[in-house]
Amino acid sequence: MFLTETHEAVREMTRQFAEDVIRPVAEELDRDERFPDEIYRQMGELGLFGIGVPEELGGPGFDTLSYSIVMEELSRGYASIADQCGLVELISTLLVRHGSKEQQKKWLVSAIKSEIKVAYCITEPEAGTDVSGLRTVADKTDDGWLLNGGKIWIHNAPVADVGFVLARTDKDAGHRGMSIFIVDLNAEGVERGPKEHKMGQRASQVGALNFDNVKLPEDALLGREGRGFHMMMSVLDKGRVGIASLAVGIGQAGLEAALDYSQQRKQFGQQIADFQGVQWMLADMAKDIEAARLLVQKATFAIDNGLEATKACSMAKCFAGDMAVARTADAVQIFGGSGYIRGFEVERLYRDAKITQIYEGTNQIQRMIIARELIKHGAR
Repeated sequence: MFLTETHEAVREMTRQFAEDVIRPVAEELDRDERFPDEIYRQMGELGLFGIGVPEELGGPGFDTLSYSIVMEELSRGYASIADQCGLVELISTLLVRHGSKEQQKKWLVSAIKSEIKVAYCITEPEAGTDVSGLRTVADKTDDGWLLNGGKIWIHNAPVADVGFVLARTDKDAGHRGMSIFIVDLNAEGVERGPKEHKMGQRASQVGALNFDNVKLPEDALLGREGRGFHMMMSVLDKGRVGIASLAVGIGQAGLEAALDYSQQRKQFGQQIADFQGVQWMLADMAKDIEAARLLVQKATFAIDNGLEATKACSMAKCFAGDMAVARTADAVQIFGGSGYIRGFEVERLYRDAKITQIYEGTNQIQRMIIARELIKHGAR
């Protein structure tokens, strides 16, 4: 797909940042599971958060294609860093679309400048893919709301200042009885669980949040009461494009590492890149990464032009996630025994890739969505 000068400039700026700032510390961040606050502050200063926020609201006002480019290039450096960018994009999109002027003024610029850390709080023990199992409730009071319940696997839960929490406000209304609340996570009654120790993307903090009679003001409600589920779902297309782009970045980093190693490593008196078996793996990596990137670009085109984007976004996310796992496995294979050792980039990439088949809707769910769209609209 044709990239404008702006897109090329965004790619170059993000790639340089990833090369100079992210890649040199990626191994350390993964090993120590450290939240890199200093990197996020730099990203906020550069304008890499909230890519789609309009200029009049304090953002760069770029399109979804620009966002996908940023996600890919950051992930090529380290996927945990891109994951934070994707989180801020979802939260800022919610605020732009549904926040009041007061809420936008209070939270939007602070989030995209990385002055505050945010969390997107949906998942519960009984509510993952099926949000109908949601148990967290917000009861109306004379001066606001009272929040009770708990969330698990929440990105940034151990470190976040503010959570955007999906809760039931009408127990009998199903999906129409859910609302979103902006919650101070340092308030009385909020308890954080311990940081979870993950297989991959280990610098991206994940944990539980529990709410015990947390008092919320009336203006904690985001958008209209009862529309929370629909509001959360409305940003998922963009979220899936973000994860697909992240997966492409992981795959690209794996290809570059494997290609470089194959031209250095010698066996039987020649570089292993001369062997057809290795060449075929490199070729499959390159063609599948390019195919995933083109699916992402098609999805961004649909979003940016107001077209029906759900099928395209699910296809991009599903294919790119599966590609990242399969092709980083090829990278490990090309490295041989070295690829199985901590400290080699491809070992980390393989671990980082797996979650792209799971979060933002599992790839099994993406296949269900694709099939549903086919049945509803036909095969074109």
